[in-house]
Amino acid sequence: MTAPVRIVLVDDQALFRAGIRMVIDSQPDLEVVGEASDGREGIEVVRATRPDLVLMDVRMPVMDGLTATAEILREPDAPRVVVLTTFDLDEAAARAIQRGASGFLLKDAEPEFLLSAIRTVHAGSAVIAAEATRELFAHIADGAGAEPVPESFAALTEREQEIFALAATGLSNAEIAEREFLSEATVKTHISRILTKLAVRDRVQLVVFAYRHGLV
Repeated sequence: MTAPVRIVLVDDQALFRAGIRMVIDSQPDLEVVGEASDGREGIEVVRATRPDLVLMDVRMPVMDGLTATAEILREPDAPRVVVLTTFDLDEAAARAIQRGASGFLLKDAEPEFLLSAIRTVHAGSAVIAAEATRELFAHIADGAGAEPVPESFAALTEREQEIFALAATGLSNAEIAEREFLSEATVKTHISRILTKLAVRDRVQLVVFAYRHGLV
């Protein structure tokens, strides 16, 4: 039997954490292994428990989620981090994603969506709320100059660049496969190679790469 996905909750509202823990612990493949009420405590809990994934509030006392996310992702074998926010176009959430977080979730998300998002991020196979992520970065990118495209992008084959462009718009493997008349397994292989060549850790960071370098 596969070990459950180990999760740490970091949020300053104890009642909110209790509700999220109850939802997560109701699932046999998910497990909350630690909680913290601010970013600094969150870093300590992550170091002590070595989770697979962290749900991180953006705004907290003592240390905010943005700072804590950056610190956690500097750790060896860092967990994936998903930031929690109360509204869609949250620039703090965008900055957290730019620093390596694997996406964001609204705090009022339905329990089923929360559980699906946790599994999605842990699998590294898709972008959380692809449309919202894309809108967020389109909003943040307005008026910002693109950085030069790195040489690593030129190392992608023509086919990989085509797949990259579709993935950067938030399409899932299944949607790309249907559009390009490929199998999902083939698309998954292409995505894996693209992530390796560009040295980005997941699909959300691929979207960040695309916006950062003006490739969308």
